[in-house]
Amino acid sequence: MRTLLFLLLFGCTNTPTAQVTAPVNKNFYEKLSDAALLITHDNVSYDSAYYQIPYPNGDVPKDRGVCTDVVIRSYRKLGIDLQKEVHEDMAANFASYPKSWGLKTTDTNIDHRRVPNLQVFFTRKGKVKTVSDKSADYKPGDIVTWMLASNRPHIGIVVDKKGAEGRYKVVHNIGRGQVCEDVLFAYTITGHYRYKPVL
Repeated sequence: MRTLLFLLLFGCTNTPTAQVTAPVNKNFYEKLSDAALLITHDNVSYDSAYYQIPYPNGDVPKDRGVCTDVVIRSYRKLGIDLQKEVHEDMAANFASYPKSWGLKTTDTNIDHRRVPNLQVFFTRKGKVKTVSDKSADYKPGDIVTWMLASNRPHIGIVVDKKGAEGRYKVVHNIGRGQVCEDVLFAYTITGHYRYKPVL
């Protein structure tokens, strides 16, 4: 009886127990991929309206957004505020950024939500990678920009989830909300970047 009690209290039996798995140490880009996948659970309608938002850490309503908000929200889940990062670089280097909107100064409500501005920012502060038609060149955590048939720029994040043809999928918002789809080569690629800020 005493032996049985000891075995029950301390689990010293031959019964198999669950394996304790060591935590996986993911790198920054794997975490960014996870963050992008996480935001696909949010119910978001495509809305390209201009919003006045707080600064820093401002965001449009959670149930609204465009393609750039996918990137902004994914980075924000890692504690990185692209609104602030883009504004500070743009304020210091305004001449380096596009003048397509006729602005004479920065606008913290919208600057970081424009694909051409993000392209300049990632070129200046991140790593420019090869634009190719080889799926092996694109890794989870990469940022890709496209030009759509409607002549509109688009942006998304490559994630660690593969489609039927074995290439990584992309989290983006092209009008159907924040979704994960196998669309890497569905549009004309115009940019390929990695961005990890120095914290």
